[in-house]
Amino acid sequence: MAGQTSTKMALQIVVGMLAATPVLVGLAGVLAGPSFLHVRAPWPADLDSHFRFLSGFFLAIGIGWYSCIPGIEAKTERFRLLAACTFAGGLARLVSLITAGPPSTGHLAGLCVELLAVPLLVWWQGRIANNAADNGRAAGA
Repeated sequence: MAGQTSTKMALQIVVGMLAATPVLVGLAGVLAGPSFLHVRAPWPADLDSHFRFLSGFFLAIGIGWYSCIPGIEAKTERFRLLAACTFAGGLARLVSLITAGPPSTGHLAGLCVELLAVPLLVWWQGRIANNAADNGRAAGA
C-alpha cells in the first residue's frame, strides 16, 4: 500500500512538472502573440488570431492536466482525453518537422514529451487506477 501511495505521488509530481509548460507557454503566447517566438511584426491578423487561439487552447490543456492531480487514480477518462489532445498536437508537430524541417530545441523537446512521455503517463496512470480499483474491490469483499 505504501508503495502504491509513493507511485501515485510520483505520478502527480511528474504531471505537475510537465503541466507547467503548456500553462506558461500558453499564457505567454496569448499575451505576446507570435512575437513570443521572436519573430518580427508585421504578420497577418489571421496568423495572430490563430496563434493566440492555439495558445489559449494550450493553456487550457495545461490547466486540465493540473485538474487531474488530486485523485489522479480516479481521473482516467479526463487524463486520457488530455493525453489524446496532447498526442494529436505532437503528431501535428511531427508533420511540421517532416515538411518544414527541424524546429528549435524547445519544440523538439515538446515533440518528445507529446509522442513518447505522454503515452507512458497514460500507461502509468492506468496502472495506478487499476491498483486503486483492485484495492477498493478487496476492501469491499
